[in-house]
Amino acid sequence: MTRDVAHALMQPHSVSVPANIAEAFRRRSKPGKARCMNIAEGSLEESRYCLILAQDLGCGDATHRSVVAEVVSRLLGAYAAAILAPRS
Repeated sequence: MTRDVAHALMQPHSVSVPANIAEAFRRRSKPGKARCMNIAEGSLEESRYCLILAQDLGCGDATHRSVVAEVVSRLLGAYAAAILAPRS
């Protein structure tokens, strides 16, 4: 597998993450916002899988990108939880 193929596999998922975050900001309801964030989390997990696959197939070291994906995952999870948390 070449880097171009790995890039082609990963691109739709990596573009979907910020697109779903942007869509969440347009939603008016809390469940709608949380749903968009959940879809972004799913796309991020697909991106992580592509990173692992690309590394396993010898397309480079994905360690740094995996660390960044973990940080983004935590941020998305925290934001989704904050959206759904009852206000006191």
